[in-house]
Amino acid sequence: MVFSSLNFLLIFLPIVLLLHSVLPFKYKNIVLLAASIIFYAWGEPVYVILMILSIGFNYMSGLVLGELEDPHLRKRQLIFAVAVNLLLLGFFKYAGFLVSMINAILPLKIEFRSLALPVGISFYTFQALSYVIDVYRKKVKPQENLLNFAVYITMFPQLVAGPIVKYSDIELQLSNRKISRAKFGQGIERLLFGLSKKVLLANNLGLLYETIQASGSRSIMTSWLGIFAYTLQIYFDFSGYSDMAIGMGKMLGFTFPENFNFPYISDSITEFWRRWHMTLSGWFREYVYIPLGGNRVSMPRHILNLLIVWVLTGFWHGAAWNFILWGLYYGILLILEKYIFAPLLKKLPKAARHIYTMLLVMFGWVLFSNTDFGSMRTYVGTLFGIGTKGFLDLAFFYYIRNNLIILIMGVLCATPLIRNYIVRCSRKKPEVTSAVLLLLGILSIAFLVYGTYNPFLYFRF
Repeated sequence: MVFSSLNFLLIFLPIVLLLHSVLPFKYKNIVLLAASIIFYAWGEPVYVILMILSIGFNYMSGLVLGELEDPHLRKRQLIFAVAVNLLLLGFFKYAGFLVSMINAILPLKIEFRSLALPVGISFYTFQALSYVIDVYRKKVKPQENLLNFAVYITMFPQLVAGPIVKYSDIELQLSNRKISRAKFGQGIERLLFGLSKKVLLANNLGLLYETIQASGSRSIMTSWLGIFAYTLQIYFDFSGYSDMAIGMGKMLGFTFPENFNFPYISDSITEFWRRWHMTLSGWFREYVYIPLGGNRVSMPRHILNLLIVWVLTGFWHGAAWNFILWGLYYGILLILEKYIFAPLLKKLPKAARHIYTMLLVMFGWVLFSNTDFGSMRTYVGTLFGIGTKGFLDLAFFYYIRNNLIILIMGVLCATPLIRNYIVRCSRKKPEVTSAVLLLLGILSIAFLVYGTYNPFLYFRF
């Protein structure tokens, strides 16, 4: 079940919200846990067992870490807990990739049956890891209430695609959160805004990209138009889901961290990654980059730290070489910006820096979106005039004519302009803002009823 499905929006979510609102507080977490288990089991019931095992293991690990006083024993327990979590994630997400790599390198034919990837395993594993690490560091106290801990791990609004919520973010909210009409209303608005980004913008932009990608021979400009459409699609797809998650969190009384801050207005790759998938970047910074020494080391070691973090970031996104290449690509760009490009970029006008950033980001999405190296090589070639129909073709004008409005809206909504306008309107005429968001919600539902194209790019992560 995904957020942008009619079953979720018209049946599952209203029932959960109704039960959560009418029952006394002591039952709210029970409702939330039951709903999260049902949500998780909707497509693959067997993996509920895996999630329950993760809950039980990490709950006990936290209690043990809280009781142990000997530093060596505490460190051993932490290593054990981290190893078990990573082994579970590695088996289900990366075992097939590693076996195929071994078969390719060595004269072996190890048979391996491909397993369906448990929904949200990358996200809830990282949340569990942050919990046991923070308990080890004594930043948080072990959660003694098993129900509260289970809700933290399974919470359905952010289970599928984040934001990645650290235990310290919602520790107090698990046992004492206030639900007000104002907060509930804010949650509805955020939910509808995210839904419209996903359904009205991301889905239509995705159709344009897939059409261009499947078109075979194309011009240089058509290829750039295609990856531009994908650049907008993945932003609205992922940030739309994050908006919906944050909105549902508010409706349930939680405040989740923000995950996006208009990354496409950045004028450097460094700034882009401060604005894109901020909870993932923050997780790697706190639990990998800083423990490795961060930037308070020699230049060679700092470069190595950055490469390690970004290869792992790429690998986190999927068990395929293109994701590792994508992570390495950004690691190298960030190193170049830090040690070579920084003085040069400062001399450029802001517009030039922005164009530089967006061109590199768009090229990065080519690496990200093509898991097959053959299709990646072909698409990269067409961007630079290899195997194309020339600089321009009639198809480019056809795609522009039929998608001009959605492209313009995509560009505008990728900047703070629309958001700031809505904020100003909501202060002066809140009823108008509510009516517009309600209309967007109705249009989104209509698109879901009559449309058939409704992918979610981050669902597999």
